[in-house]
Amino acid sequence: MAEPQLSVRSARARDLAHRLAQREKRSIADIVERALEIYAERETGREPARQFYARLAGEEGEDIDLEAIISAHRRPHGGPEL
Repeated sequence: MAEPQLSVRSARARDLAHRLAQREKRSIADIVERALEIYAERETGREPARQFYARLAGEEGEDIDLEAIISAHRRPHGGPEL
């Protein structure tokens, strides 16, 4: 039985996958799988932008000052531990 195939209709995505596969000396399928795994890990648990802005609008009303919200939750970084 033949392996399943993924068809991408973006020339840019195809070219990027080919370049990465050549540079990393891996198959295109491996490059795509790894990229999708990393993307899935990074996006897990994150609130989609549309829901985030809807939630902010519900909590703060129509006029939202994002700068003030960000500043209120900003914490200084302690720097690297040496």
